[in-house]
Amino acid sequence: MLAVHLVAFYFSKLQEDPTKKVDRFLYAMRLHDDQLKGISARFQAEIKKGLSSESNAAAAVKMLPTHVRSTPDGKEKGQFLALDLGGSKFKVLQVKVREGMGIRRGGVELEEKTYPIPKELLIGRGTELFDHVSESLKDFMHVKNISLEKKHPLAFTFSFPCEHSSLDQGLLLNWSKNYRVRGLQGKDVVQTLRDSIDRSGDMNVEVLAMVNDTVATMMTCGFDDNFCEVGLIIGTGTNACYMEALCHIDLVEGDEGRMCVNTEWGAFGEDGALNEYITEFDRDVDAASNNPRKQMYSKRLHKVVRRLLPECHVRFVLSDSGSSKGAALVTAVAQRLASQRKKVDETLSPFRLNQEQLQLVKARMRAGLETGLKTKGSSAIKMLPSFVYRTPDGTERGKYLALDLGGTNFRALLVNFKKGLQQNTRVYHKIYTIPLEIMQGTGEELFDHIAQCVSDFLDYMGMKKARLPAGFTFSFPCEQTALDTGTLVSWTKGYKATDCEGHDVVNMLREAIKRRNEFDLDIVAVVNDTVGTMMSCAYEDPQCEIGLIAGTGTNVCYMEDVKNIEQKEGDAEIPKMCINTEWGGLGDDGSLDEIITPFDHEVNQNSINPGKQRFEKLTSGMYLGEIVRQVLLDLTRGGLLFRGHVTEALKTPGFFETKYLSQIESDRLALLQVRAILQQLGLDSTCDDSIIVKEVCGVVSRRAAQLCGAGMAAVVDKIRENRGLDHLKITVGVDGALYKLHPHFSRVLQETARVLAPQCHVTFLPSEEGSGKGAALISAVARQKHDQKQ
Repeated sequence: MLAVHLVAFYFSKLQEDPTKKVDRFLYAMRLHDDQLKGISARFQAEIKKGLSSESNAAAAVKMLPTHVRSTPDGKEKGQFLALDLGGSKFKVLQVKVREGMGIRRGGVELEEKTYPIPKELLIGRGTELFDHVSESLKDFMHVKNISLEKKHPLAFTFSFPCEHSSLDQGLLLNWSKNYRVRGLQGKDVVQTLRDSIDRSGDMNVEVLAMVNDTVATMMTCGFDDNFCEVGLIIGTGTNACYMEALCHIDLVEGDEGRMCVNTEWGAFGEDGALNEYITEFDRDVDAASNNPRKQMYSKRLHKVVRRLLPECHVRFVLSDSGSSKGAALVTAVAQRLASQRKKVDETLSPFRLNQEQLQLVKARMRAGLETGLKTKGSSAIKMLPSFVYRTPDGTERGKYLALDLGGTNFRALLVNFKKGLQQNTRVYHKIYTIPLEIMQGTGEELFDHIAQCVSDFLDYMGMKKARLPAGFTFSFPCEQTALDTGTLVSWTKGYKATDCEGHDVVNMLREAIKRRNEFDLDIVAVVNDTVGTMMSCAYEDPQCEIGLIAGTGTNVCYMEDVKNIEQKEGDAEIPKMCINTEWGGLGDDGSLDEIITPFDHEVNQNSINPGKQRFEKLTSGMYLGEIVRQVLLDLTRGGLLFRGHVTEALKTPGFFETKYLSQIESDRLALLQVRAILQQLGLDSTCDDSIIVKEVCGVVSRRAAQLCGAGMAAVVDKIRENRGLDHLKITVGVDGALYKLHPHFSRVLQETARVLAPQCHVTFLPSEEGSGKGAALISAVARQKHDQKQ
């Protein structure tokens, strides 16, 4: 009534023209939109100040994390006790939540009893207040015939500012609402309640959550409207809370997911931010209050959201049962999240490899390398000799043609090496499409098409009459008996051209060039793309003696001592040869069965080559998206994703492409953007769904990178031991979209290799021109050797 008396006092002073004088007194209370927008901008600045760990201490708006990480989704269930303490009375409730009945379908039953708080307890000791609360709780359980022996989860609504370090812990910052209880400020209120319950005896109650009434109001409305992510109190006091992205909350560790923030916005203006809007009436009211200069904003709240933010559709929903129901829902949501977390962890745990498992993979890879060197054709890792005997030394020069066939495109390149000027190497290229009917036609048609593309490129470069040395990058498994011969073992990547497997692809290309009779080439070498990548990077870094492909497929090559290659007789003048490991075959003999998950089995069985290339199916871009799809499908069928709704798209093989892993795992991508990607794919997701999808993508891609890192550790340790070194310094040339474009793959691969091969210092050098330039370099190295013999 204080404000009414003050206005009456001022009105008594009015004598002449009272209308004008009333307008003069009330004018300051009429705020136009520009002023309101100014207040809004100041409040937004205060929000950012409160969210920052550096400026929070000085912020008037404290932005308190609540550790409430999700709003209801309708799957909550259970029976809870609830306490609601925040005024001169408090309530004890029994709340029953039925699964599947939320989101506009009701499903919460309440029984409650109100207990008065004697005035002396409002200014007494904290233990006395909470002993009264505990005795009232025991009385309620007796009246409602609630078993005192059975364990009951309890939710606690405590409508005073608290600092939370967890959902079930809160340090009281200060009292309000006429409470002056002694001995609790700065103490854990939940622990105080637990101690009182213990003293009361005979109650088996577990306090699982404590929330502010504003948070509880948001949760109450969120149970009936899944778009509710803001809570607002306008009553004796005023406050707001909302769901904020964790990456914006400095006061809490982690940046994945969301958390409700209790703004405590009533303190806005304590630093003078509202001084120009405060009238003499406001000052008199403030001075007469129990906390002068505190909670200024709560005395001037302006509901103009729709007008000030026309671009936002804001719906106000009146809370039913308010904070009491909401506190129980907070507990129910926490239990749902804990249960969901457990099930998700159980599903994803096989993908999380420990050091012992990675050491096992390294050992199996090492054994596979050794076996492949000693046996021809029968080992899981083929260890194919490439007949490339050395890496470039920088003296290569001249013009070379490079032909690159490895997928739906064919690339022709002209590479001009200038003596002593590695950085000035000139590369010209042109890309040609291989039509599907050519990929799946006859071998003669395929190689005639390649010859036609080469003819066009030579015309384009004006070099059709020159007989250039050429290197042929052919990215399919081949057995070589010399540098310029390669017998195709089998087609991959959708190729089915007939009469090619078992034939020398170099001869097939030479025959096609003869049939065309327009130009001539000196095909010096046929090389795998991995070998080409190593050679390309070795031209830039002489320590590069390993090539790695981590893209649609995966493979490694390295320089091996010729004396260790039983498939090739040693030559004292030729100490090393590059070996194309074809390491994607690791596991074809069952050596990786301990780490292969049911999802990997599904991907393998549905592939075009079941039982083959098992390591590649765990690590390459061709398969990672499909593994993720299988996991998402399983989680959805289990009701843990997308509200259990399995779409036709989600059931479609190949639907979730590996490129989405790179997009979703980007550190720059907020959860709303992840949600947008999923919705573009027809997956109607919540922010909680987006968190789980991002986690699934993360464990699948991390495992792939770790496996490649374990394999690389086996390779570099073998090279070190070959050379009898205590410490090896070596460079790996790398190509492939997975390595270059995925936000975390390269880092995890490198870290894993470093940990598993601590005596090796490994530098990873991304290839600029890739295998095409490498094929030209192999031709140049081979030509140098030929010229030296001449």
